[in-house]
Amino acid sequence: MSKKYRRYFLKAKEVKSILSEASEKLKADFNQIFRSKVDMELVETDFAEIFLVNGKPLLFRIEGKILPTLIFNELFASMSKVVVDMGAVPYVCNGASVMAPGIVRFEGEFKKGDLVFVVDEKHGKAIALGEATYDVDAAKKVTKGAVMKNIHFVGDKIWNFIKKLNNI
Repeated sequence: MSKKYRRYFLKAKEVKSILSEASEKLKADFNQIFRSKVDMELVETDFAEIFLVNGKPLLFRIEGKILPTLIFNELFASMSKVVVDMGAVPYVCNGASVMAPGIVRFEGEFKKGDLVFVVDEKHGKAIALGEATYDVDAAKKVTKGAVMKNIHFVGDKIWNFIKKLNNI
C-alpha cells in the first residue's frame, strides 16, 4: 500500500462534475445507478486518484481519464464483456493484453476505443478492464494478436490499494 496518501470529501459541485464526466466516458446513466444522494471521497495516491462513492472505491483517475474499478458491480452488469478461457487468466492478471486465441465469446456491443470488462469463463468475474482495439464485429473475425488493451486488472497497484483500503 502506498505509504503516503490523502483522503478527503469532495464538494457537491465537484461530485456532479466527476459523475458527469464518468457517465459520458462509460456510456452509463449514473443517476439511475446512484438513486440517492452521492457522497464522494477522493484518495490521492502517488499512482492514481481513487474515488470512494458512498464509501466504495468505484472509480479512479489515471492519466486524466476516469475509469471504473473492477468492483463497480452496478456498472459491470450493464457494460460489454469479453469472456476469456481459463488459460488466459494468469496472463491477463499480469497485465497482458487480451489476445484473440484466448477469447471464448463477446457479450454486448462495443466500438474501437470503448471500455470493456474482461471476465473468466468459469466464474464470470471481472478480472480486467480493457480498451477495445477493434469494433465487436471486427474483433469476432480476428484470429491472432491483441483484441483488448489491458488498462486495469486484478493484482495491479489500484486493485491492491482498494483491496487494502476496503478489505474486499
